Amino acid sequence: MTWDPIRKTGGQAVTPNLIDYTEECRAFSWTTAQRSFFHGSPDSRGSNMAYEAVDRHIEGLRSDHVALRCIGRDGQVTELTYRDLHDASNRFANVLGALGVGKGDRVFTLLGRLPELYVTVLGTLKNLSVLSPLFSAFGPEPICERLRLGEGRVLVTTPELYMRKVAGIRQSLPELKYVLVTGKGPAPGGTLLLSERMAEAGGRFEIPPTDPEDMALLHFTSGTTGRPKGAIHVHDAVVAHHTTAKYALDLRPSDVFWCTADPGWVTGMSYGVIAPLTFGLTLVVDAGEFDARRWYRTLQDQQVTVWYTSPTALRMLMRRGDALPREYDLSRLRYIASVGEPLNPEVTVWGLRALGQPVHDNWWQTETGAIMISNYAAMDIKPGSMGRPLPGVEAALLERGADGRARVVDGYAREIVAPGVEGELALRPGWPSMFRGYLGQPERYAKAFAGGWYLSGDIARKDEDGYFWFVARADDVIKSAGHLIGPFEVESVLMEHPAVAEAGVIGKPDPVAGELVKAFVTLNAGYEPSETLRLELVAFARRRLGAVAPKEIAFDQNLPHTRSGKVMRRLLKARELGMPEGDTSTLEHPDG
Repeated sequence: MTWDPIRKTGGQAVTPNLIDYTEECRAFSWTTAQRSFFHGSPDSRGSNMAYEAVDRHIEGLRSDHVALRCIGRDGQVTELTYRDLHDASNRFANVLGALGVGKGDRVFTLLGRLPELYVTVLGTLKNLSVLSPLFSAFGPEPICERLRLGEGRVLVTTPELYMRKVAGIRQSLPELKYVLVTGKGPAPGGTLLLSERMAEAGGRFEIPPTDPEDMALLHFTSGTTGRPKGAIHVHDAVVAHHTTAKYALDLRPSDVFWCTADPGWVTGMSYGVIAPLTFGLTLVVDAGEFDARRWYRTLQDQQVTVWYTSPTALRMLMRRGDALPREYDLSRLRYIASVGEPLNPEVTVWGLRALGQPVHDNWWQTETGAIMISNYAAMDIKPGSMGRPLPGVEAALLERGADGRARVVDGYAREIVAPGVEGELALRPGWPSMFRGYLGQPERYAKAFAGGWYLSGDIARKDEDGYFWFVARADDVIKSAGHLIGPFEVESVLMEHPAVAEAGVIGKPDPVAGELVKAFVTLNAGYEPSETLRLELVAFARRRLGAVAPKEIAFDQNLPHTRSGKVMRRLLKARELGMPEGDTSTLEHPDG
């Protein structure tokens, strides 16, 4: 099915931040953005992420503006103004100083969406210590591995999480000197009560001189094999966080912004903490788990204007139908964006129909630190497309070798200029949030670059209008009877069938074809698995896709997802072939 573009006619509630894309790209430079962001030139304070996110607002008119609106699991709302956040993060920085924790020391968080998380993040950055977030759903083994690799000196968590997941591994972490626990106490043995330490600490703190290249964040990302990679990001990344949020999320100080990403994931840090606070807006934080009615009620009651969420969450809402959102007043919602995995075109169109706003997909990675390719408020949307590169971001497609990765000869990579031809998506280094290394793995870092490009490992194509279209991860591409098949294309076609809510597609070894395409599908409400429906789906896909259509279809109402919303094709394939499942620490609902 060919999807018609969603035309932007200029009838938005507010004038978009990015209006003339071509002119903005022509005039933009990161040097100018840095000078403008740091108010002329970066001084010793203004280079610091936490200063830009909180402290500079204290000097202006937004000191008493609500910075955080935290919704507890029980629905109770707690608000912190920018002054509250300034004072609390000062106290936490002083807590670290009193413990002898200083510049470069690693502070880990194992917390859900609690006020203490945001205080910890900002206080750590003020102290020039390095913040490394962990998924609260991690089991003991991945927690231990990341704390060990990151040489974690401080861990901030809840008493419950400590006893369930950390106490048993504490002796194997000699570098972990302090564990601070939230709540009113008593603190478990071997831990310190955060509230007591905060009460003893002073509320005044002067941010030390901060070099833009000082290490600020350590984000662990799991590959399909090998140990986790610790991607290093520096304080200068705040320039990219702010600039990309301005363009890709259309943020401004008057917004009420809700990012649903888990704070243990890079999106939950870049756009769930730092970027929105640099605007001086109100950030909505919900500690509850996904529930369709709760989410719609949050959008309504908190009068959310800009919403950043995942394709998986949107597909789950879509499964509940169009009638449910009409029970809520979503009239304040002016912009919806999505990230985590490619957004199926059906979801983009559904957003316009059911929520009153189309969904704007964007693309980036842990390594890029910020959004690189996006759909924009004033630009037509081509459903299924990633969009176009941000101003200041040079993206290209590179020819691939026999191994499916970018081909580099004598230090040079050949760009693909013809529209519609697939290649490896690459970015020209130089944006401020580009990762500066993999902690302790310099050779692995070096392999991420070749021919003057950062190699993303994603396969994409570009159309005649400059829009990029995701095809597959390089290691996800299915090679069947001479065809190179991107799973996402097959999944999107299956989702066009009214019975299918979600799909995951893998290549299954075959002695003749090399690989056969197999699909796992989750059904919408009102449909039941049957042989008749299976054959109907096979025929439906064959009519649309021809030779690359799936030969096998299995029903699965519980497809495995990462916490960032991606269907774990690797895990589907391992289970299909009876192979070891490998690292499952990023599963949405891991065992234990």
